[in-house]
Amino acid sequence: MSHFASYDGTDIAFRTLGDGRPLVCLPGAGRACEYLGDLGGLAGSRQLIMPDTRGTGASGDADDPATYRCDRLVQDVEALRAHLGLSSMDLLGHSAAGNLAELYGAAYPQWLDHLILLTLGLRAVGIELSDEQQRVALERGSGEPWFANAMAAVEKAEAGDDSAETRRRCMPFFYGRWDQAAQAHSLIGYSDRARAVQASYYADGAFDPDATRTALGTLTAPVLIYAGEMDFAPTPSAAAQAARLFPDCEVIVQPGAGHLPWLDDPAWFTAAINSFLGVRRGG
Repeated sequence: MSHFASYDGTDIAFRTLGDGRPLVCLPGAGRACEYLGDLGGLAGSRQLIMPDTRGTGASGDADDPATYRCDRLVQDVEALRAHLGLSSMDLLGHSAAGNLAELYGAAYPQWLDHLILLTLGLRAVGIELSDEQQRVALERGSGEPWFANAMAAVEKAEAGDDSAETRRRCMPFFYGRWDQAAQAHSLIGYSDRARAVQASYYADGAFDPDATRTALGTLTAPVLIYAGEMDFAPTPSAAAQAARLFPDCEVIVQPGAGHLPWLDDPAWFTAAINSFLGVRRGG
């Protein structure tokens, strides 16, 4: 891991894998970047730069917990770009960090060459699934042996239970297949320490969807919205709805994939990402 001091002095750690043009990869809220692995082998064609969000993994805790809020984290991303000396960059945000990448694109469009929103969070742009839509998406797993236990956990979470045990029981919904590899992966990158980040990430004031949508409507960088066919957050239809916010956007839906599509079919995933990154800018 490498380290640098962010705008307020907080120590930020980041991991670098592979060679080639840098791709900055932002992990989901409160989860250390190790769960991203090498993104299904993407490090074989790109240099992946993966920071641990402040308060997680090898990064330091913030003196001010309010800086864990998603919109405040934009400044850590910008500090990383400046530290790396990148005059422009390709940026990927996974899951909740899709919100962070959206906010970064709205604030600093001049630094982006490509933007990849991977099974993206949509709160920053004001797109939400109804309870009925989410339930329909979850019900696609109704034939699985884990379904009843996982659905009971979802209901507990919706009632306010944010315990680690409830989160663990919900995890089958995030994977295209709940095999031994997925079960092992579901434990990576979480810690009790990071709960402070998770608690503040979506705090009041984090988002101004109207302003963000307006700003993203002028973004000139090409955007890829990447969804999993079996994902429920977002569903492919919600991902397609988000695509309409950008002037230059394509949507890819990976067959049979869940919220972490690089695990479900690494070759399919890396081919799609490399195609997007290479077609318009020559690799």
